[in-house]
Amino acid sequence: MVKRALITGASGGIGRSIARQLAQDGFDLFLAGRSTARLQAAGRGVQTACPGSKIETVALDVSDAEAVRTALAKLKDRGLSFGVLVNGAGISGGGITRGVTTELWDRVIDVNLNGAFYVTRDALSLDLIEAGGRIINIASTGGKQGVIHAAPYCASKHGVIGLTRALGLELARNGSGITVNAVCPGFVETEMAERVREHYATIWNTDVAEAKRRIEERVPIGRYISSDEVAGMVAYLASPLGAGVTAQALNVCGGLGNY
Repeated sequence: MVKRALITGASGGIGRSIARQLAQDGFDLFLAGRSTARLQAAGRGVQTACPGSKIETVALDVSDAEAVRTALAKLKDRGLSFGVLVNGAGISGGGITRGVTTELWDRVIDVNLNGAFYVTRDALSLDLIEAGGRIINIASTGGKQGVIHAAPYCASKHGVIGLTRALGLELARNGSGITVNAVCPGFVETEMAERVREHYATIWNTDVAEAKRRIEERVPIGRYISSDEVAGMVAYLASPLGAGVTAQALNVCGGLGNY
């Protein structure tokens, strides 16, 4: 049987690492994201690392419910299904809360939380996820604790974890064998991390190097996590060994959170 995975947010740093890891594990991939050019570049990178992998790209804004339904319906019409869904699409967003605009708040919630819901709901309602499949949501340690100056982001990721836990319990007894889990990275060295450091440097009235030092100082192991380390947890949950894990939010954070 062909193993297939759909990964949203696949052109980002974590998404690319997850795609490469799952390709190495023998999955054919559907890579989804907003930028066709970035997706194609991500796909080429995966194929360079895994020459035998089969990869398709799907331009998709997960915050657009109608676009999500249309994209997934096209896969259904082709008679395709997948064993792993990774909801990896996400954006940062925050600031001093009294200055957060409605537009920023709505955009962060729409992408990070509503997007994960739309893709998951429609994948389930269209029966695209195979029996024994895996739904893996990329959340954050910021979905378990407050992070100063990041209220929109924290709220969205708390929501993703709540969705994960509720749906995991819902599907646990329906006979499908589908598990639902969240992976919660801490500070991960990606392009988004660079933007976040710039954001905090502005708020703290310091330079980016000092912002990075302060962030790393908060992490017990003293460094950022790599995107490959996050992908390793996804690979475990996607493997047969992960079949007994559901409705969980698992940290990959260097000890930043221990709950």
